Amino acid sequence: MALNYRKAWMAIAVINFEPVVEFYQHLLDRLPYPYIHGVYAEFELTGMRLGIFKPKSTHESEFETIEKSAMSLCFAVTDLDEAIGQLNALGYPSISRVEESSHGREIYARDPAGNRLILYEEIGTPPIESL
Repeated sequence: MALNYRKAWMAIAVINFEPVVEFYQHLLDRLPYPYIHGVYAEFELTGMRLGIFKPKSTHESEFETIEKSAMSLCFAVTDLDEAIGQLNALGYPSISRVEESSHGREIYARDPAGNRLILYEEIGTPPIESL
């Protein structure tokens, strides 16, 4: 039986809420909506929504360690060099060199809460294999 859902989005928990919301507000050049000060912010993106929430104090310990998280927030950008400059201007430079991958050039960065970001510039269409 399939999950009967209406919407899906990614939500990240952050203890230090406001700096992370400000980072994404500047990175994405848009205001969050809805926005509940100190509790929740949501950004409508092309193809998805990104929610940022501050967990209740009784649940903070669940979100303290993200260094080994398997999740990455990926952005396909039109100009990787420009995106790198924007990250630098925000004070969160790339944590890797530009790498070539099957889908284009990419870099890794982290937001103020340490969540991993992958920014990539697509080069052509990657081959698709059938299963």
